[in-house]
Amino acid sequence: MRNAAEIAVALDVDTLPEAFDLVRRIGPSVTWYKVGKQLFTQHGPETVRMLKAEGKKVFLDLKYHDIPNTVGQAVRAAAAIGADLTNVHAFGGPEMLAAAAKAATETGIKAIAVTVLTSMDAAQLQAVGVNATPAEQVLRLARLTKTAGMHGIVCSALEIGLMRGEFGRDFLLVVPGIRPAGSDKGDQKRVMTPRDAVRAGANILVIGRPITGAADPAKAAADILADMRN
Repeated sequence: MRNAAEIAVALDVDTLPEAFDLVRRIGPSVTWYKVGKQLFTQHGPETVRMLKAEGKKVFLDLKYHDIPNTVGQAVRAAAAIGADLTNVHAFGGPEMLAAAAKAATETGIKAIAVTVLTSMDAAQLQAVGVNATPAEQVLRLARLTKTAGMHGIVCSALEIGLMRGEFGRDFLLVVPGIRPAGSDKGDQKRVMTPRDAVRAGANILVIGRPITGAADPAKAAADILADMRN
């Protein structure tokens, strides 16, 4: 997973038939799929199990943020239903991160921490009492995550270079907010093209609407992969 950048397609739809129609239309070029709150709340673990039955890898994106024991047990549950990767909110603090890391080590799942959502900018951070730039806050939380023994973080593409300079290559960077050149940013504020994110050092690019909203999702995914490999 860390040798070459990959795409994780975000299955932000309501039903399993919609999700698996997309998976089959996209075809074998994409291995990773992100299952978030929208689909998981509707259909639960069956979503993960069906993706695994299709030979796919699953990033279970539920962003756990609770007391340490609860988060540790949630990570164990994610591993038990077959997820390959899951995440927590780094803002939960050192003890919570350590509990997540311990559960991941004991079950074999990879666990990463969300730093600053890509929908947030400096004004949004200040509104919740964080008087730092997004980059400063990402670095602060990434250091907590690394110290706790987690596998990596979720960050915007704009912080990739900073993360690589601080932590080197052996730290998993999962990057949402990826938009092909000329596409709509939607509600994302800190974005980058796939090619530039790969150049900067991203491991997994989370991409939703530019693929799932395309008339031909397979072609959209293939075009993005070709751009990344160039």
